[in-house]
Amino acid sequence: MNRRRGIATVTSFLLCAHLGLAAERRFEWTTESAEAKSLLADLQARIENFEAGPHLAEIARKIVAADPKFAMGEYYLSAVAPPNEGQAHLDKAVELAKNASEGERRFIEAMAVVRANQGANFADGIPLLEKVAADYPGERLTYMLLGQLYQGSNDSAKARATFEKALAVGPPSARARSFIANDDLLHEKYAEARATFESIERELPKESLPFLIRYGVAFSYLYEGHPEPAVDALGKYLAAYRESGASQGFPDVFIWNSIARIYLENGNTAEAMKAYEKGYESVPGSTLPEDQKQVWYGRLLHGKCRTLAKMGKHQEAWTEAENVRKMIEEGGEAAAQYLPAYHYLAGYLKLERGEIEEAVEHLEKSNPQDPFHRLLLARAYERKGEKETARKTYEEVVASTANGIERALAYPEAKRKLATL
Repeated sequence: MNRRRGIATVTSFLLCAHLGLAAERRFEWTTESAEAKSLLADLQARIENFEAGPHLAEIARKIVAADPKFAMGEYYLSAVAPPNEGQAHLDKAVELAKNASEGERRFIEAMAVVRANQGANFADGIPLLEKVAADYPGERLTYMLLGQLYQGSNDSAKARATFEKALAVGPPSARARSFIANDDLLHEKYAEARATFESIERELPKESLPFLIRYGVAFSYLYEGHPEPAVDALGKYLAAYRESGASQGFPDVFIWNSIARIYLENGNTAEAMKAYEKGYESVPGSTLPEDQKQVWYGRLLHGKCRTLAKMGKHQEAWTEAENVRKMIEEGGEAAAQYLPAYHYLAGYLKLERGEIEEAVEHLEKSNPQDPFHRLLLARAYERKGEKETARKTYEEVVASTANGIERALAYPEAKRKLATL
């Protein structure tokens, strides 16, 4: 038995050495509280196993109570607390980190940059985290965050390699394995990815709430052209989300909106409208800040407009779209970030109405990184008779590695079009 353990240890060491990892070079937590360290390890393990809900915030609060000066305790509380509390705890973590160990300080400062730029500039934190990873190659936490940022930056190859490093460092991580399965979806290994997701889910604790897994299963079916089981996968996630109590921290509107999009783009407009309206019901009474509630109201109008257009109610849809535009205009500089979303909406409606020139004009101003926006633009170019431009735009959709519901809805059509144009 000891010989086997020795072989396993040597094998693990050689693997880490091959990947350039040194297990001893990890962050040093700046706390003398054994309780705080133990609770932090427990919280990290729960997150890696997809647990969610108010109990995570309670664990984080216990870490802070065990040592109020522990910067990483405040950081984790900022990550799992309700949205309206997060920024205050992050600010405190940054302040406490000034007196923390170098690794802890640099990690928190890098993540503060990431979270301050969660829109188009979130990747500004990548170079900072890359330097932290280079100096602390035995710290899995950095790899997990870097991998997700690489994915969000459309760099799937780097993301996969980084998650593989996280697994090599250990301990085992359901999240890392799921992110790798997510990458398999990008390489058209749909059944294989789905089998991996389902295998991981069977091994998870009962308290887990595997967002990545259930959405991954749904995407695998969408890529294969099967919307019904995709909706079923998200329906199961919705039920689990509610049962877990996670909706107390963040309303389940985002799941309903995903279900609505699947219905809408597969011709079931009645169910799409119901899903959009049902989802928004969870927003007004939630703990979201008022500005975020307004954002979700705008998304409700956005979804209803597109659904009305698909129903052939073009004038009603355009009237609602004008209300969306007015909301953005009245929101001033802070609302300017939503202009591409308005142009996507306007282009969608114009395309459905057959007003192709206007559709192109709007869709060219939508989000160029969104595969579904590009799909609509490609459709518009094709209907305008600009087949070469349409082909290039379909190619952009197929080349995208931003693996979300937008790509899962857009990729199959774009690939079919490239075979015929």
